[in-house]
Amino acid sequence: MMPVTPDTELSISFENQRAVVSPWGASLRRYLLINDGGRETDIVWGYSGGSGKRGGQGDVLIPFPGRISDGRYTFEGRSLQLECNDKEGPNAIHGFVRSLPWRVQEAHSNKVTLEIRLDADTYAARGYPFSLAVWVTYELGASGLTCTFTVKNVGQQAAPVGVGFHPYFTVGTSLIDEAEVQIPGTAYLEFNERLVPTGAILSVIGTPWDYRRFREIGRQRFNHCYVQLERDAQGMATVSLRHTARSRTIDVTMDHIFSAVVVYTGDAIATRPEPRLPSNR
Repeated sequence: MMPVTPDTELSISFENQRAVVSPWGASLRRYLLINDGGRETDIVWGYSGGSGKRGGQGDVLIPFPGRISDGRYTFEGRSLQLECNDKEGPNAIHGFVRSLPWRVQEAHSNKVTLEIRLDADTYAARGYPFSLAVWVTYELGASGLTCTFTVKNVGQQAAPVGVGFHPYFTVGTSLIDEAEVQIPGTAYLEFNERLVPTGAILSVIGTPWDYRRFREIGRQRFNHCYVQLERDAQGMATVSLRHTARSRTIDVTMDHIFSAVVVYTGDAIATRPEPRLPSNR
């Protein structure tokens, strides 16, 4: 088995689509459309090589997405302490599989499945004494890029688990302000000054954060976790980013397993003002 480093990358393709993924963190590093002349158009703001990464580009967030205040949590009567790795304050953020080598379980021209196992004895010192087997599959097809996340509890006790995904999408605008977004959330979580949820759920109705119909982003600075998602008859929720002048629209569709979507305009990544609309969590 080949050694996995932050520079290890795999390319998959289907018709006019190409994606680059890495077994390092099971990350999505590039997703592009290719026209008849061979010109590539970015669907996500991506990177190549481990040193090229900015922010949380393409990260898989397991066993928890978002922030845990001071890294402390309680599960089934046990008080546990996670590593505090958040640059915004003394919090734990986004799990830890994004900085671990995964195994390539299966690889085809248009599809790759990556696997990792977390052992309770190994991760107890990091505040997560639970055993999981995790698989992430990226597949290109006629409907676009499909990402499938599978988590299995392989331990002897119940385990707390959350799954998130952190790509930054682009519709080719020079600034995110010029794009429009549609978000199916009817409410969002209140965050405190350290960007940690307070537990309050606020309605978007009648507020500047109601984007259930397409609206220009403009000067809005998003770092919001939308919940109570409106869904279609199949139980799917869709977030859309578009730029009418370029006739470009990106739809991010989630099944019923995903109960929230975090919308982030990347304002903290000030030196690269590319448009971004990440993560499903």
